[in-house]
Amino acid sequence: MGFDKIVERRGTNCVKWDAVPDGVLPMWVADMDFETAPCVQEAVRKRAEHGVFGYTAVPASYYESVCNWFAERHGWRPRPEWIIYCPGLVPAMSACVSAFTQPGDKVIIMSPVYNCFFSSIRNYECEALDVPLLTVEDGGIPHYEIDFEGLERAARDPRAKMMLLCSPHNPAGRVWTPAELERVGRICIDNGIMVVSDEIHCEFVQPGVKFTPFASISEEFERACVTLNSPSKAFNIAGLQISNIICADPQIRARVDKAVNVNEICDVNPFGVVALQAAYTPEGLEWLEELNAQIAANYLFLRTYLARHLPMDYKVYRLEGTYLAWLDIKALCYEPGGALRISSVDVADSLVEVEKVKFSNGVMYGQEGFLRINMACPQALLEDGLSRLVKGLKRMML
Repeated sequence: MGFDKIVERRGTNCVKWDAVPDGVLPMWVADMDFETAPCVQEAVRKRAEHGVFGYTAVPASYYESVCNWFAERHGWRPRPEWIIYCPGLVPAMSACVSAFTQPGDKVIIMSPVYNCFFSSIRNYECEALDVPLLTVEDGGIPHYEIDFEGLERAARDPRAKMMLLCSPHNPAGRVWTPAELERVGRICIDNGIMVVSDEIHCEFVQPGVKFTPFASISEEFERACVTLNSPSKAFNIAGLQISNIICADPQIRARVDKAVNVNEICDVNPFGVVALQAAYTPEGLEWLEELNAQIAANYLFLRTYLARHLPMDYKVYRLEGTYLAWLDIKALCYEPGGALRISSVDVADSLVEVEKVKFSNGVMYGQEGFLRINMACPQALLEDGLSRLVKGLKRMML
């Protein structure tokens, strides 16, 4: 499917490549360097040939595509009337914060977590109530688990009104199990906390891992949550601006719909509409399965490369979902006594300046001492980026 093809993206007003200096290899923002599925390309090309791009009405076939895809791929069938479309997941998330909170309320998160969780909460004058994930090692490979005791304490806070759940979790790489989701949901429902589940990375799973939509756990959970999803990550079409908010409960849906319209994020473009319908087909699924195989191969390559070239205390967290590797560089950032020696912000900046490679620093996700690595690129680019990373980290170790 061409996952080894290097596509020249500079000069296309591409955030990932054109927002960094010339010569810098970008491995930061969650944007793949792969061409999208051929069926999506063809659908967009055909729509472009029409030549008129006015206001877009979303047809019934759009809703059918979403419902059929989630039923067949994820075992959960939403109903067409539950779906509210909007341009993107971040606007959708912000609309939900607006719908379910008032200034001064608290929104539960589990860091490290996607940076826009923090800004969406802050923009509505709310407070992030952080329940940091717990690091657990299994066979020398670290991964994160939920601090359920901490979550129970947070949910009992009278100012806590909502939880933003990242599922699969970015940047932690976890795909939450049904048992974990059930426990999260029980805590939230019992304490009157609205769960908004950001499931934008739901199509990325490592071999042997299965994604479970939060709303699929039970009818009670389905009625007590809001699901956010989009084909934008999986099919690399973020620029086409299409996403969905799914609410089973009519009263909850009315609150979200009002927030969407108050914030004027209720229109989408014609290319996003046809791209989603083309993606959610057997042809799109075939391409997606090959993509997941490539991401798995890239992750194995990354783990092997870094284990060979870096000291043992630089560890890559176990990846179950997303295409984002989470690298522990605390051995560089902290002195043996625990004092901060150099921030991961400065590490990332130094890598840009000297080695000409850009990663995301851990601080932006709420956790010092980490780098996030975007692996969704041809393996030749990945190897180049990792070699620059190793060179830079060794330089800073001296």
